Amino acid sequence: MERLYPQELDLHTLSPLALAFVGDGVYSLMVRERLLSQANRPVADLHRLAVREVRAEAQAAAMDRLLPHLTEEEEAVFKRGRNAHSTRTGAEYHRATGLESLFGYLYLAGRIDRVRELFALCVED
Repeated sequence: MERLYPQELDLHTLSPLALAFVGDGVYSLMVRERLLSQANRPVADLHRLAVREVRAEAQAAAMDRLLPHLTEEEEAVFKRGRNAHSTRTGAEYHRATGLESLFGYLYLAGRIDRVRELFALCVED
């Protein structure tokens, strides 16, 4: 298990929206890394492409691709995030929050290889 911080957290006590807070950053960073590795583009183009991939609609579609590949534990984390009470509404937004919760959970658990594996499935054509 690869931890990027020294303190261990009890992930089951964190709210799904707290997990999504971290997962949003993890997912966004992975999108940026992938875009940068594809081509050296102007920053404005990179930003435009990144926004297109991290918006709720794109994350919800990515989650739909991931669902068949999740373990029971991962699916439970996704569902907690999807069902979390937030001020935003809409099925796509809730699925995107579930995706972010899952990525935050796996990242904080130190399961970086699994994060990368699932991200590869998210961006598969």
